[in-house]
Amino acid sequence: MALRRLILASAAALATVASFSVQAQAPIVIKFSHVVAPDTPKGKGAQRFKELAEQRTGGRVKVEVYPNSQLYKDKEELEALQLGSVQMLAPSLAKFGPLGVKEFEVFDLPFLFKDTDAFRAVTDGALGADLFKKLEPKGIKGLAYWDNGFHIMSANKPLKNVADFKGMKMRIQSSKVLDAQMRALGAIPQVMAFSELYQALQSGVVDGTEGVPSNFYTQKIFEVQKHMTLSNHGHLAYALIVNKKFWDGLPADIRTQLESAVKDSAVYANAIANTENATALQAIKASGKTAVYTPTPAETLEWKKALMPVHKEMESRVGKATVEAAYKATGFVAPK
Repeated sequence: MALRRLILASAAALATVASFSVQAQAPIVIKFSHVVAPDTPKGKGAQRFKELAEQRTGGRVKVEVYPNSQLYKDKEELEALQLGSVQMLAPSLAKFGPLGVKEFEVFDLPFLFKDTDAFRAVTDGALGADLFKKLEPKGIKGLAYWDNGFHIMSANKPLKNVADFKGMKMRIQSSKVLDAQMRALGAIPQVMAFSELYQALQSGVVDGTEGVPSNFYTQKIFEVQKHMTLSNHGHLAYALIVNKKFWDGLPADIRTQLESAVKDSAVYANAIANTENATALQAIKASGKTAVYTPTPAETLEWKKALMPVHKEMESRVGKATVEAAYKATGFVAPK
């Protein structure tokens, strides 16, 4: 009897050890949610991170990517990250203003960036690092900035001069700077989730929007907009972010391997942005469904002058020190 109890106890102990072993070997799951198509720069960047993370951790981490708002829409995803329902996101930088970190809205200032190098001077420098630190009290860890190129305008009528915007209902992301931008042009800003944009344009709920060619193409925006203007007035970028508690709780070696995957996937995502947008723009032109217009220098100057008051108006919201730091990094000079 004693021998039988010993055998049973030994078997139970072995089963417990086996159970712990299986649990120890179970991969750490990172749910990565985003709102755009898989074949966009963001979508491809997310996939590259997944591949590198799983490869470099030897399968100890599993990354589940959920594109096209499969899990959460624009307004929901940050709260989901803070609650730990997902572990990773790559929202546009405009999303952090409504979260209470208004300094991020400096990225929305019209015509702040004259080129990609000017943008990188901010994200790769002290200002970019300081902005990420401001997310940490919100339970968010900033890992990398992903570039997605310059904004263009679209509508069902030509947008060449400032007067052309008068009374137009233009979809924007939730940003006080973008709201002020559209109002300065004489348009009526409409905050709307990206996943709802196509139907809203198709049905006439909104007249136009701003965005990048890769998103206009993959979401078929060009099919419901007759005109696009290559204004390059704004810049679209994302922040690769993670739930801070989750990140800090990772084993040190896994975190180091993931940091390596973050760095290399950011290099990849940034490298393909220009190519993807150029390819998308060519495809839009080739479709024949949308007339693509390049503003003259005089028209661009008119837009810049109309939008410069937005910079001054938003100093109190974004912070004068943040605006000045961005000016210094980008070499921004106000139009005359």
